[in-house]
Amino acid sequence: METILPPELIDAARKVVETNRAAGRRITLAESCTGGLVSAAITEIPGCSEVFGAGFVTYSNEAKVDLVKVSSDVLETFGAVSIATAWSMAQGALEVTQADVAVAITGVAGPGGGTEKKPVGTVVFARAEKGGDPAKVVADLRQFGDRGRGGIRLQAALCALELLLPPEVAPEEPVPESP
Repeated sequence: METILPPELIDAARKVVETNRAAGRRITLAESCTGGLVSAAITEIPGCSEVFGAGFVTYSNEAKVDLVKVSSDVLETFGAVSIATAWSMAQGALEVTQADVAVAITGVAGPGGGTEKKPVGTVVFARAEKGGDPAKVVADLRQFGDRGRGGIRLQAALCALELLLPPEVAPEEPVPESP
């Protein structure tokens, strides 16, 4: 298959499409720092429309509020790169689509924009499931380090794809980081 995306990203996307198809699950995404990279990887896979109906690139805070219903209070209180914002993004994406599971990604890809508390390479993920307990937050903050904008975005996309796997096929160990 001809693609401009890295092979490991395509392989992970193929696994997401195949396993969610087998499980009868529909998926959606709310992406910020990855800028649609996860959605692009999924749509490289033939037949992905059976499981993937929509993805949101909510790069700005305004887009997070308008498209996936993140509260401006959450953004002001916790910031765009926070578990609260990622969780709100995932819940909002789930709410505005017919998906069974939503994953959200927000972070600091660099080269600028980092702070002492949230340095470049800080990425937050959240997963929400239809019918899931909204009080049970499934989220994770990862520090990928300053491996360059592309390297951070690739690692974030790989982690997001892992979160989209049905529970029975999701690995127990995190995705290994590339050197």
